[in-house]
Amino acid sequence: MDEVTRDIQGEIPWYMLFADDVVLVDESRAGVNRKLELWRRTLESKGFRLSRTKTEYMMCDFSATRHEGGRRLVLQKDGDIDEDVRHRISAGWLKWRQASGILCDKRVPQKLKGKFYRTAIRPAMLNGAECWPKKRRHVQQLSVAEMRMLRWFCVHTRRDRVRNEVIRDRVGVAPIEEKLTQHRLRWFGHVQRKPPEAPVCNGVLERVDNVNRGRGRPKLTWDESVKRDLKDWNISKEIVLNRSAWRLAINVPEP
Repeated sequence: MDEVTRDIQGEIPWYMLFADDVVLVDESRAGVNRKLELWRRTLESKGFRLSRTKTEYMMCDFSATRHEGGRRLVLQKDGDIDEDVRHRISAGWLKWRQASGILCDKRVPQKLKGKFYRTAIRPAMLNGAECWPKKRRHVQQLSVAEMRMLRWFCVHTRRDRVRNEVIRDRVGVAPIEEKLTQHRLRWFGHVQRKPPEAPVCNGVLERVDNVNRGRGRPKLTWDESVKRDLKDWNISKEIVLNRSAWRLAINVPEP
């Protein structure tokens, strides 16, 4: 892909390639469509085909209105992730409702329900979570939502006094908090193994440090979250370049 599209690639972040996926960025939808048409013609001339069904528009909408045909990109003014966490939990419940016919069917084995949850629902809740700074209240919100789902398809309520660990063992689902940490450390490993000239490493999206900070406790950053994860899990940063060893160290097995 890199070689085939070399003549039409622009500067990052306006053009970005991820394996066989392409991200085209512009200030208007018309501009994006012009770029898309150029890429379509170029790819088809080389024997490739652009998938229209998998093409999505995403917009950064700072107004209160919602545009037709696009998905909202959640950006919080204070730099926090509260809205994003709530959005991900809502996405998980949406997947849950779509599959409630299976998950609430007593004839379906609980282990199979757990596998379905791990495959379809938890990924929706953790989509993009590898970039979140770890805060206790966000983890608690995710954990509460997860346990409500697991108890529901096990036909248990809190009044039954069945411990969370027992429920997890029955359905074969590891705690979402540990999976969240695994996602973040996996992304950290990808970043560390990137070449220095990669956009994520060369300061294209760098943090601004020379700004006046308001009163109170400083906001938890992603870097600090990773440091805590490494300390809590007793993992050495030295093995990050060894992909196999790193994967083994951060793996969280299901019960």
